Amino acid sequence: MKSADTRQRFLFEGTDIRGEITSLESSFQAMCSRQNYPPAVNAILGEFLAAASLLSATLKFPGIVSIQAIGRGPITAIMAECSRKTQLRGIVRGDFESASKQQSLRSLLGSATLAISIEPEGGERYQGLVPMERDSLSGCLEHYFAQSEQLSTKIKLAANQETAAGVLIQQMPRTGDREKSQADWQHLGALLDSLKPEEQLSLSHEDQLYRLFHEQNLRLLDAEHLQFFCSCSKSRTATTLLSLGFEEVAQICSQQGSVRVTCEFCDQQYVFDESDISGLFEKPNTPLN
Repeated sequence: MKSADTRQRFLFEGTDIRGEITSLESSFQAMCSRQNYPPAVNAILGEFLAAASLLSATLKFPGIVSIQAIGRGPITAIMAECSRKTQLRGIVRGDFESASKQQSLRSLLGSATLAISIEPEGGERYQGLVPMERDSLSGCLEHYFAQSEQLSTKIKLAANQETAAGVLIQQMPRTGDREKSQADWQHLGALLDSLKPEEQLSLSHEDQLYRLFHEQNLRLLDAEHLQFFCSCSKSRTATTLLSLGFEEVAQICSQQGSVRVTCEFCDQQYVFDESDISGLFEKPNTPLN
């Protein structure tokens, strides 16, 4: 049975290596159903969402991990984020007609930069950047960890129109014999490399890990359930309007009768009438037309 919309940590006993495994189904489909992405774009978004799920599991504090690529190809921007509370959302921007004729990550994004952002609750946001010079998102993320985090990391990602999946193993700071640690890492990394995309998308977490590591002393922890969640609200939308300034917002309201803002993640629409805008900018006696 597939492990839909769950994430689990696993540990290799007697080593300094841990892992995360994730599968997304209904949460992934909920996001795709709100947009009209071509199949290749859906698959790339699925990989980004699976990767965000894996990376957020490595946080030691409440917060959000986001993975964003800014490109110069048919896809100009793609973003996925996951909170430590296991809430996911993602979006893609670009020329989808042109994107429908492409398949690979490089052809979709062209020359691109990958940004990994960590935003602790109530803390300062941190962002790391790396050029997308690998042929896959997993390769780009492995390069990021090698350059920025200096942690040996291997990631396998897969996605189709219905399911997204990922597996990550990571070597923590060594606490024991250096030669043994290196041998453990090389051995487990080689085993992970043998995992096929179709196995990730069809097998349960238990079956994937048994297929890969049945000769290892592996402990699989309890599953965490993931869900699509959008953090938009009328108050957050109002903050965006404030940044535009009273004159611009008042002009839109005067022309259209109200200001309507639709969330690009979930399609929720927020409507601000004349009294809302006057109160927002604390100008109760100022006519908008």
